[in-house]
Amino acid sequence: MEDCPLDPVTVEDVVKSDNILSAWKQVKANRGAPGIDGITIEEFPAYAHESWKGIKTSLLEGTYCPCPVKRAEIPKDKGGVRPLGIPVVMDRVIQQAVSQVLTPVFEPQFSESSFGFRPNRSAHMAVKKVLRLIQKGYAYAVDIDLEKFFDTVNHDALMHRVSRRLKDKGIPRLIGKYLRAGVVVKGSLKETSGGVPQGGPLSPLLSNILLDDLDKELEKRGHQFARYADDLTRLVKSKRAAYRVMESISRFLEEVLKVKVNRDKSRVVRAEESTFLGFTFAKKRLTISEKSLARFKTQLRLLTGRSWGVSMDYRYYKIRLYAQGWINYFGVALKYNDAVEMDHWLRRRIRMCYLKQWNRARRRIGELIKLGAPRYHAILTGLSRKGYWHLAKTLSTNCGLSQAFLQKRGLASIRTLWIKIHYPAKT
Repeated sequence: MEDCPLDPVTVEDVVKSDNILSAWKQVKANRGAPGIDGITIEEFPAYAHESWKGIKTSLLEGTYCPCPVKRAEIPKDKGGVRPLGIPVVMDRVIQQAVSQVLTPVFEPQFSESSFGFRPNRSAHMAVKKVLRLIQKGYAYAVDIDLEKFFDTVNHDALMHRVSRRLKDKGIPRLIGKYLRAGVVVKGSLKETSGGVPQGGPLSPLLSNILLDDLDKELEKRGHQFARYADDLTRLVKSKRAAYRVMESISRFLEEVLKVKVNRDKSRVVRAEESTFLGFTFAKKRLTISEKSLARFKTQLRLLTGRSWGVSMDYRYYKIRLYAQGWINYFGVALKYNDAVEMDHWLRRRIRMCYLKQWNRARRRIGELIKLGAPRYHAILTGLSRKGYWHLAKTLSTNCGLSQAFLQKRGLASIRTLWIKIHYPAKT
């Protein structure tokens, strides 16, 4: 990469009208919360109409100063929180415009084994490559955990790799300002001496630029691997080789890229026991990790909680939104029988919600009869003192709150979503 000719892109390319308009369309489509200035996506066009001329001039002159990023926290799957940066909308547009200009410069140089945040690439492609390697006999996986990667990126190491491909230094200076803009945490401004705030449109590209040197090093050594942003897995054929690779690559990350490796969480495991992007590879086939399945059920339990005081229409909407996204991602590794079983479980949870709403015996009996349940069985269910989970499986409940009734009301069918993923021509 050092021998590549320098690219002549400049800040002038960033602020071209068509590039800025394209960036705004992307930011608008992504939605998102306002930054520290409080300007929302809806309010931004009026603000930009008044301010853009002056901001464009300051960008061209190199005097533009980005706003600090608002810090938010989102729960992590393994406990704790992950810091998320929320730039103001104007800075999101500018970052997106910079990313659009730099992507054609850096993208052709990226490794074929890098799949994260790149055009026409996906997490599914990454896990399928790992699966193919396992099926070819690569028996061990080397998982190196990068500790708080986005929070600890060394600015000098990153900017060196950005600048060495660009002839004009205006864009690197602008990126440097974004890296040092600071964050606002609970009303207090804090300096950012390291890290790339997650949440900005430029962060994914910057992470790929830094870690591309790792990809090149692995390729030079002849290693088989897949990387999705800071999630990496390397496949080797022997346990001894796996430990040797883990040690040498950890040393490269720490000494060359200045990235901190969490040696406590880094590990060597049998390939079929490894986890990558929420998937596992049991019996040399793609499966869903136990943690991913547990998170799915936990979220559906929250959405079908009997004490959640929302309308059933809103509940159906939230379930449909979540189930659709989950199936789109994990459906490739879900068995049909498991999808059917999940469907049964979800409908039973929803029936409990109705039974809780009909909390009096008289109303419960009346509603079940109204929905077509046999009168005798409806009375038995209505007068029963057994719990909601048991009653949700009775004959009267299944007759009244039938599958057809629930789907007509808007309940998502996991089975149907599965079929759409695997047999799109039949739906």
